[in-house]
Amino acid sequence: MNSMPSLTLSLGILLVILGGASYFGTGMESITALIPAFFGLLFIGFGVLARQEALRKHVMHAAVGFALLGVIGAARGIPGLMEILQGNEVERPVAIYAQVAMLLMCLVYIVKAVQSFRAARLAKDSDAA
Repeated sequence: MNSMPSLTLSLGILLVILGGASYFGTGMESITALIPAFFGLLFIGFGVLARQEALRKHVMHAAVGFALLGVIGAARGIPGLMEILQGNEVERPVAIYAQVAMLLMCLVYIVKAVQSFRAARLAKDSDAA
């Protein structure tokens, strides 16, 4: 059984939690704090669809594409994190922490997905031989 659908669901749930915590942690001032939750809902959908064998390959590739978009978008938090680590004040620290958390979660997901894709390819090649 391929574990990627479960990992995708888990990522989705974590991102929904992160988005909700960010939104409420910032006093519900900005809808942009929910961006991780919106991504999370996409990943939950991908995880559910990927449980169907016929759709799995395409859905997992789409999920990795969205994870890459998540990494790129969340990378905006890196300069703020550097400021925080240097002991400087930043305007919206919760947003920075949420961006960095999303970046790390999506990055780990991409690494795991690539490992899974490679393992599937090797298994397919060994079955064909």
